[in-house]
Amino acid sequence: MQLIVLWDIDHTLIDNAGVSKEIYAAAFAALTGTAPTTAAATEGRTDRLIMQEMFHRHHLPEPDWATVEAALSEAGEARLNDLRRRGTALPGVRETLKAVSVQGEWVSSLLTGNVAANARVKLSAFDLDPLLDLPVGAYGADAVDRPDLVAVARERVQRDRGVRSDAPVVLVGDTPRDVEAALATGSGIIAVATGIHSQAQLRAAGASVVLPDLSDTVHVLGLLATFAGR
Repeated sequence: MQLIVLWDIDHTLIDNAGVSKEIYAAAFAALTGTAPTTAAATEGRTDRLIMQEMFHRHHLPEPDWATVEAALSEAGEARLNDLRRRGTALPGVRETLKAVSVQGEWVSSLLTGNVAANARVKLSAFDLDPLLDLPVGAYGADAVDRPDLVAVARERVQRDRGVRSDAPVVLVGDTPRDVEAALATGSGIIAVATGIHSQAQLRAAGASVVLPDLSDTVHVLGLLATFAGR
């Protein structure tokens, strides 16, 4: 059975150890000539929304998106070694991604608020990038609101991988915004409490499947197979 599995990155696949907020701060400083007075508000937001909110909070005009994306990409690339040194892949992630990647009719990609360049940086820091089909994912440059990314990924998977239009989609993420995106688009959701939100908070957001982490590869595969068989 065909299945589209779309993974979040930060606090789902990796712990970025604060490097993400440093990337936003560096990009903002490069664009404005001054450091932000408050840290970026992330928690499942897209990069478009994160940067938009930063400019609004500082009462500054927002530059055109291409300029902002370039600043984010440059800041992310400059912090690859910081990610490698300070961050880590989360428990079971490598084994689970590898197991999912060899399921013949499944497409395993990303649904992330990061721009594509920074998604690659974050995954490559821990050698996770070969385990995902990155070209058909949805990224923070593709939409302002996270639920809109689901249609972007679905269209790319159907067009470029020949997956049928009614193939089920499952999101895997750690925030209520991941849950919201799944519920708003009729997608499945596996929520993981590896970020700042507890299992109870993720259930309260509407997730019917909540895990402490991705360390039990066999269990995760079984859950995904259940979604595929619906």
